[in-house]
Amino acid sequence: MKMIDQIPATPSRRAFLKTMLCAGIAPWIVPAHVLGAGGKTPPSNRINLGVLGVGSQGMADMNIFLRYEDVRVTALCDVNQRHLAEARQAIQKAYGAAEVREFADFRELNADPSIDAVLMALPVHWHSIPAIDAILHGKHIYHEKPMAISLEEAQRVRKAVQKKGVVFQFGTQQRSDPGFRRACALARSGSLGGLKEIHVSVPAGYEGPDYPVQPVPDYVDWNRWVGPAPWASFHQDKLLRERHECISNFSLGMISCWGIHHLDIAQWGNNADDSGPTSVEGECVFPQKGGHDTMLHWKVRFEFAKAAPIIFVSDGTPGFNHGVKFVGESAWVHVLRGGFSTGPKDFRDDPQFQEPALPVQLPVSNSHPRNFIDAIKNRTRAISDIGAAVRGDTLCQLAHISARLGKKLAWDSAAESFIDNSANKHLRLRPFRGDWKLPEC
Repeated sequence: MKMIDQIPATPSRRAFLKTMLCAGIAPWIVPAHVLGAGGKTPPSNRINLGVLGVGSQGMADMNIFLRYEDVRVTALCDVNQRHLAEARQAIQKAYGAAEVREFADFRELNADPSIDAVLMALPVHWHSIPAIDAILHGKHIYHEKPMAISLEEAQRVRKAVQKKGVVFQFGTQQRSDPGFRRACALARSGSLGGLKEIHVSVPAGYEGPDYPVQPVPDYVDWNRWVGPAPWASFHQDKLLRERHECISNFSLGMISCWGIHHLDIAQWGNNADDSGPTSVEGECVFPQKGGHDTMLHWKVRFEFAKAAPIIFVSDGTPGFNHGVKFVGESAWVHVLRGGFSTGPKDFRDDPQFQEPALPVQLPVSNSHPRNFIDAIKNRTRAISDIGAAVRGDTLCQLAHISARLGKKLAWDSAAESFIDNSANKHLRLRPFRGDWKLPEC
């Protein structure tokens, strides 16, 4: 894809060069990369990236962006000093110098006019507030999944994106995987016959320890880490992603944190990005002991007016295998990370079932971060844009609500509300702690 460089130079850089030239002064030696020589990208055409959250997911994402010549990570924000130290080391290795600014408050990073885009990879309870703040400052955003703890938060993020017209990339990176794209194209092309149903299975929750109270170490600002969530005592293991994602103060659990990945693919293959289900019915089991209080197991069914039903379960449910299985009248395709199979016969190598031969051609992305940068430069939509993000995340929200209530609920996709008005309270914001609130769009 040809890149169209439309990112203007920052005023400070332009003013500096103008002053130098007008004064008849030039540096004795100008490195080639400054002028864009030798195949290097000049600074005026680079995307300056700020990173909110450099824990496990943030570091994984940032390390990919560090490989791109036309991206420069210029700012970091995290309340964990150990995370910041690890991020500095990665930047030192990539750039030869740890020339990066660090912020204790995400609002200061978001307000910096030299930053073009923001990678937001914070714990789930922190997703909406800093994301909306960044967007309202005109930053393009790579928004890690899931959208938020409530549907209302996701809707407010969408409103901000639509208001500012920024590029939004959701962290559902399976849309940039050829196997998942091919499975969706097969389902939407009629290659499986009429689509009868879609099976989605993701990792279940698990019980945790009791998390006895520990003193807060000096390397983390625990009060800021908890932020808008209900107050909770400190334990070092709560800082781990696999732990805090199973604690309801901070997350909805695996039904959302893992569910969004495969449900997003189910939506894509079901051609339902612009619509949604008509009903949802679920059941679940919660842990009976320990410090984890999100769902252990669940089984949920979505019905659609003009698309196939989706059956969404936790791994280990009899009759289901991890991944996404599109079941048609004449064939099926099952896809997961690193796996792709078809039946009742193996047609994976059949030329008529290869993507170029299919009547439905889906957008192609082979790198989620690269697709984000290209969308900024080309002024196009990213592969996992805000519309698809909210629609997919809505399935997680509906599954969680229906399974928790143990009842069938009718859903109005156009209004994004339950027909039974008494259930709509579960879509709303939960109270934020202290003075934290969503920025007004």
